[in-house]
Amino acid sequence: MESLPADVWARNTLDSAAVIFDYACMKSQQKHPKKYWLMKSEPDVFSIDHLQKDKTTLWEGVRNYQARNFMTTDMSIGDEILFYHSNAEPPGVAGTATVSSKPLPDALQFNKKSEYYDAKAFPEKPIWFCVEVKFKMKFKQFISLETLKSDPNCKDMMVIKRGQRLSIQPVSEIDFNYLVAKGIGSC
Repeated sequence: MESLPADVWARNTLDSAAVIFDYACMKSQQKHPKKYWLMKSEPDVFSIDHLQKDKTTLWEGVRNYQARNFMTTDMSIGDEILFYHSNAEPPGVAGTATVSSKPLPDALQFNKKSEYYDAKAFPEKPIWFCVEVKFKMKFKQFISLETLKSDPNCKDMMVIKRGQRLSIQPVSEIDFNYLVAKGIGSC
């Protein structure tokens, strides 16, 4: 196994698992080309307007292993996000954000009063992680799910596929740029 730099050991005091996780995150940040994501939030819980006001937020409460794994192994600081309003009338893309932190343990998993509490999780052995996201822009033109479905340029997006309910989904750079242009009204 590759030895860890002394500064990595010094920054982490939890345990060796946390140190190795932190080091793996650092290594992935060094090699990771920018990726693009669609992240869903219910607007009555947390909307693009909330993010615009707050500037940043932790993307807490994700309790799907695949979505968690996207955050812990595939996302990097600077990755671009399409902010999607789900469970809304109409659902659709409302704006953009960026990933602004490496993965962190989701504190809600330790809070017994939270709906996201997980009795199997402990601070020294967290199960669930989150990233911080930073507001970038609210679209001038909201892009509804119906518009996405009827646009042939969006035919490959996971969000329009039947049964694709993941709250975090990868998006191609082409689809991301196309939707940003559409959202700001340039196409």
